[in-house]
Amino acid sequence: MSETGSHPVWSRDFGLFFVARAVAQLGDTMLPVALAAGLLQHGYGAGAVGLALAATSAAFAGLIIFGGVIADRFSTRKLMIGADLVRLGTQSVAAVLFFSGHVVLWQICAIGFVNGAAGAVFQPGVAGTVPRLAADVQGANGAIRVAEAVAQLAGPALAGVLVGFASPGGVFAAHATTYAVSALCLLLLRLPPPVRPPGDRAVRGTRAFRADLAEGWREFRARTWLWGVIAIWCVYMIAVWGPTVPLVATEVVQQHGPRAYGLINSALGAGTVVGGLLALRLRPRRMLRAGAIALFAFAGFPMTVGAGLDVLAMAVGAAVAGAGMAFWSVMWATSVQTQVPADVLNRIHAYDVAGSLAMMPVGQALAGPAAAAMGTDHVLLVAAGMSLVVVAALLSARPIRDLVRADTPTTLGPAPSPAAAGEGVCPERT
Repeated sequence: MSETGSHPVWSRDFGLFFVARAVAQLGDTMLPVALAAGLLQHGYGAGAVGLALAATSAAFAGLIIFGGVIADRFSTRKLMIGADLVRLGTQSVAAVLFFSGHVVLWQICAIGFVNGAAGAVFQPGVAGTVPRLAADVQGANGAIRVAEAVAQLAGPALAGVLVGFASPGGVFAAHATTYAVSALCLLLLRLPPPVRPPGDRAVRGTRAFRADLAEGWREFRARTWLWGVIAIWCVYMIAVWGPTVPLVATEVVQQHGPRAYGLINSALGAGTVVGGLLALRLRPRRMLRAGAIALFAFAGFPMTVGAGLDVLAMAVGAAVAGAGMAFWSVMWATSVQTQVPADVLNRIHAYDVAGSLAMMPVGQALAGPAAAAMGTDHVLLVAAGMSLVVVAALLSARPIRDLVRADTPTTLGPAPSPAAAGEGVCPERT
């Protein structure tokens, strides 16, 4: 395992893209606070807040596969700029509604749905843009992950300040501004043209949209390491992440108060920063194996809360969990971006995101009944145990654990065979 990359991460264009992602992430982390404060102030309950958030997530999850096909057919930069401009408009409308005091739930949900649809068009292009801008793809992903973690720490606090000194409308106005900044940065970006197979543009211009969907699915299925991780991750979302997030919040707030929960969340974010920084430095040859080993650390988060340990122990468990999860996420994102051919990467990334998100609502929905039947502490301890089981499953799959890193993004060529991927002999294609 080497400790440093041989390629620089930073350049003018990657810096612009980094600012675009960091600012937009900051705005996105402010949104739940703005929705909760604004809707509660106008007489709506917690159910309305959940409905407004669900409108966005449902549109995003339901449309991202189609967004991946669109991103592979057209200019990703133009699509991302367009998506940012759409969200600039919708969040500006939301700000006007909250400033004026004329807040109707269906309108807020409709705005959320449009935002989710725009996000579904925007997100697939992110995966394809990083390897086109940065020679050091892993370092670029590590830097972006650190920015996301800082945004998760700062966003809710900034939103709280804006609500206190202005109003929820002020948060929506600030959120709209973040999309304007993102669009401007992307507009200034000089993005290298994607490498396409000979004749690809002509074929893609005439063939059916459905054929692109089918090709993306074939490419996804052809990579055992890829669909294997997604299949295992579905179990992770149901048994670990889905129940952990709501039940940790409930248990900590009930037993120790909201300040303790804020401290634990801050520790989780700080650990995520550390994990991202480690991913900037460490260069494992078998990235998914190293990432899975780091993911063992996540079990400490639900375990310390389920075991009823003190707040300090829970904060330490959260910090370690954040570091492990961040390191895994960088290893995974980099593997996808460097192992998948560029001409199908956006579609593959869309399948990745859709598969990763599909089971999270199931886990969240089952968390309440499971806690009522077994007790919250027992469910969290089971989640901790399942976290270890899931990591063991990742490491037991040979195509996953033996996949060899490919520092140069794959541009053309068929998918590797499962046997070759398992041996780790073919990922170095360029």
